[in-house]
Amino acid sequence: MHPTQVGLWKRELQEQAASLFDVKRGPKPADPSASPERLYSEIGRLKMELDQLHEIGDPLKLDTLLS
Repeated sequence: MHPTQVGLWKRELQEQAASLFDVKRGPKPADPSASPERLYSEIGRLKMELDQLHEIGDPLKLDTLLS
């Protein structure tokens, strides 16, 4: 990082710093993929997969490798 570049960035920031806070941000748009119903269904699906894997067993003995 060259000191001249840092100086240019610093000057640009000082000149435009006030404009960074001029515009107020509104509420965040709702993310449809983060709906509680979808998240609970995903948790349920993952729990079922985990239970199935526990029933099958661990032929590679990954539990011993991970501990």
